[in-house]
Amino acid sequence: MRRYSFHKGHATKNDFIVLDDSYGMHEMQPDFIQVLTDRHSGVGADGVIRVVRAGSVREWSGDPNLWFMDYYNADGSVAEMCGNGLRVFARHLINEQLVTSSSFDVATRAGIKHVEISRFGLISTDIGEALVMDETVTVRLGDREWAADKVDVGNPHAVVFVSDGALDRLMLHSAPTWAPSDAFPDGANVEFVHIDGPGTLSMRVFERGVGETLSCGTGVVASAAAYRRRSGFEGTIAVTVPGGELSVAFDGDRALLTGPAVIIGRGEFWI
Repeated sequence: MRRYSFHKGHATKNDFIVLDDSYGMHEMQPDFIQVLTDRHSGVGADGVIRVVRAGSVREWSGDPNLWFMDYYNADGSVAEMCGNGLRVFARHLINEQLVTSSSFDVATRAGIKHVEISRFGLISTDIGEALVMDETVTVRLGDREWAADKVDVGNPHAVVFVSDGALDRLMLHSAPTWAPSDAFPDGANVEFVHIDGPGTLSMRVFERGVGETLSCGTGVVASAAAYRRRSGFEGTIAVTVPGGELSVAFDGDRALLTGPAVIIGRGEFWI
């Protein structure tokens, strides 16, 4: 039997298991992640974050001394980025005194992301460019279909804007599909968004490799970017998700995501 120490945290109720592995000693296998994230027989979470020095990550070619956010979806698949996970990762680094400043860089598979610890416990993260593509896709859910904006936030998104009342009626127990089917060869997160007013949105999301979650940081950024492009709105955009509220500010195409993140406990998992 092996024992793994872990921390548990969440950012607007998008929850994660955090594993410390400074020297890259643990092999992150899909079956292990699936067991760990199972909400009935494991710890339970939307994803797993391994805390490791970037120099221990084979595909990383940048500064080896940065902390690398090695992120996995609940089904064991690798994800390029996770906006909420990045804030939980940052909170863990601060709590465990693994960084010495409230302003620092984090390495991810989508590049280096800058983090600022803000007032009132909020954390701001430079997500990078949020690129809204010219081409649209068709998203289907049950017998409904919508035109969706294709957005790249370091990971793939399809953003659907829905009418009044539609958001609450969506049945997100099964995965949406899209056409053309090759629009997202590695899968995509699908956001359903209602425009509540100028600069204010509500959103639900179906995350690839997980299912519906109570929040998705990069999904919030993708939704804000798609709204900004279609409306011309240039201020800070507030987005309400089932798990809470986040805000997105833009500098050109670069997005700054701000919201809360907490570590709620620690424990030991036996397998």
